[in-house]
This record gives sequence, C-alpha cells and structure tokens, in this order.
Amino acid sequence: MASDSNSRFNLGVLTVSDTGASGERAVDGSGNAICEIMAAEGYALALRDVVADEVPQISEKLREWCDGGNVDLILTTGGTGLGPRDVTPEATRVVLDIEAPGIGEAMRMQTLQFTPFAMLSRATAGVRSGCLIVNLPGSEKAVRETLGVAMPALVHGLEMVKGWRTHATP
Repeated sequence: MASDSNSRFNLGVLTVSDTGASGERAVDGSGNAICEIMAAEGYALALRDVVADEVPQISEKLREWCDGGNVDLILTTGGTGLGPRDVTPEATRVVLDIEAPGIGEAMRMQTLQFTPFAMLSRATAGVRSGCLIVNLPGSEKAVRETLGVAMPALVHGLEMVKGWRTHATP
C-alpha cells in the first residue's frame, strides 16, 4: 500500500538499453514495472529516459539528473550483468559521492531464493548531490524481485540522504 510520506520524493527512471535507445525495442517492460511499483508506493515520477549501454551516456544522465535537484531517487534498469555491454555499475560508480553497497548486497542475497543468476548481478547503489541512485536488473521479473527487497529501506535511506533523519527509530 502506498505511503503518503513517499509522495515527497521525486523519482527518475533510467533504462539502459542499446535496443531501447536505438528504437529497436518499443516497449520498456522493466522501466514500466518500476514506474508502476513506485507510483503504487506514492513516489512521483519526475524524469524518465532511455540511454545506450555506454559509460559516458549513462554517467552524463546521472550527473544531470542528480545535480539538477529535481529527483531524490534514480532507479536504473539494465546493464548490471556480466555481458560485454553491461556497464551500468561502472558508469554509476564514477558519479557517486558515496557508495551504499548494502543495497546491492541485499538484493543479490534475497533474490537468490528465486534464481541462482542473482549472484551474477553487479548492481550498485550510492548517493550523488543528495540523490540516491540504485541499479536494478534489466528484466521486468528481476526488477519486481529486487525492488521488493530494496523498498523497505528506501524511505529511511532517502530521509538520511536529505538529512531529515540522523538515526534509526526503534
């Protein structure tokens, strides 16, 4: 169920896909799943785009969105595996002020119950300019599973990033 407190957070959804960026794939299933899940949780979609699997393009978009101050949370989808074009974690790491490795670790650990392929994910997370960035896999099914793991910590993490909360409440 959506929480009214989440509505104060603006969301950016960045799909990383060569075929999506070139127009070869018309439907962005994983991006659509993120938008659906986050809307149900009360997050406001502020920005959405598709970029190719290229470190400069991904990093540039992340910098632009974070430094622009219009989003509090960016969820990327795609490019987190072991393929030669999977560069989202590298593109994310170069823009981060601080890394939050526990998010990716938790997503991998918890989704191992669904598939052994979870251990192949290199998803990362961290903060730039007061904006939390979380990498998610590129399949709709994997997005739903990993976002389900991360969701309980997002509001608290966003509040900490914004300085609204400095310690956990019991």
